[in-house]
Amino acid sequence: MLYALILAGGKGTRLYPLSREKNPKQFLKIINNKSFLRSTVDRIIPLVDRKNIYVITNEEYINKVQKELPDINKDNIFAEPENKETATCIGFSAVKLLKKDPSATMIILPSDHYIGNNKLFINTISQASEIAEKKRGLVTMGIKPQRAETGYGYIEMGEKINAAIDSFKVERFLEKPNLEVAKDLILKGTYLWNSGIFVWRADVFLREMQKYLPKMYKSMLAIYESIDTRQENSTIEEQYDMIDGISVDFGIMQKTRKAYVVKCEFLWDDMGTFTAIGRFLRRCGENNIKGNVFLESSENCTIFGDERLIIAFGVKDLIIIDSDDVLLVMDKNRDQEVKYLVDILKKKNTMKKYL
Repeated sequence: MLYALILAGGKGTRLYPLSREKNPKQFLKIINNKSFLRSTVDRIIPLVDRKNIYVITNEEYINKVQKELPDINKDNIFAEPENKETATCIGFSAVKLLKKDPSATMIILPSDHYIGNNKLFINTISQASEIAEKKRGLVTMGIKPQRAETGYGYIEMGEKINAAIDSFKVERFLEKPNLEVAKDLILKGTYLWNSGIFVWRADVFLREMQKYLPKMYKSMLAIYESIDTRQENSTIEEQYDMIDGISVDFGIMQKTRKAYVVKCEFLWDDMGTFTAIGRFLRRCGENNIKGNVFLESSENCTIFGDERLIIAFGVKDLIIIDSDDVLLVMDKNRDQEVKYLVDILKKKNTMKKYL
């Protein structure tokens, strides 16, 4: 049976100060009147019944998830005691679903994506689930590159397989390249962006984890055996303490020989940076703006105004964010470094109240 797993445990630090520790990115309503999390759930409902939609998040966000998704059973919200990267949270969810359904097929969806043409999205995910079932493979969604992007990983398409929508064996994964390499990849025409959307059977994924991340697999097996016992919560905390977190891309996808990629034609964007979100804001000359903003002789800026008027005069290539008690002004070319900035602020006691 098909199950959707929504990843909603991150802090969203790359969108600071819009995203804060107590109200991270997945709960923000930036593009429309829906949060990113709500939009992700609504997107998959045509394919997956609500009772089979699950959310994994951090323990501190359980109440916020329940408030945002009142139509999702509270038992369908998995709580991690701490963030240990995507291989861990997906593995944890896999053993929980496997306990419920030995033939569970998981659709893994980050909670911060924009998807256009939902019908095509559903058709593509449906095909991916068929490949995952028939090939017993780990299937990822690949996006045709629109520009030389240094913030995404890339997938090289290998041998084509028989499917209605173009699908391939994965030749290799390439992590975030520099600009020159990204330009070369686009010219080659055999690479796709790695969207971070995956489809696979839970048992197949765990077997690959056993092969490539044996220590993590051992922890997941201990959690599996404790599910529905009095020791479940204590076992989860105990095992999470021992786990060395790693992303699913580094830990498994770059190593497995069972990876497939479906070439997606629907519109896609990762709402992980201000530059990305800026593409969906109101266009004003050469700038992208939202809120109370006045521009004069300014170009290539992304500005999020709040109640106060922001006047940008004679500037270019800036990101300006007015959010509650923080005003951020930064070089637009450094938007991938906001997470680094937040790490610096965390080390300063006087700054912690602003996080």
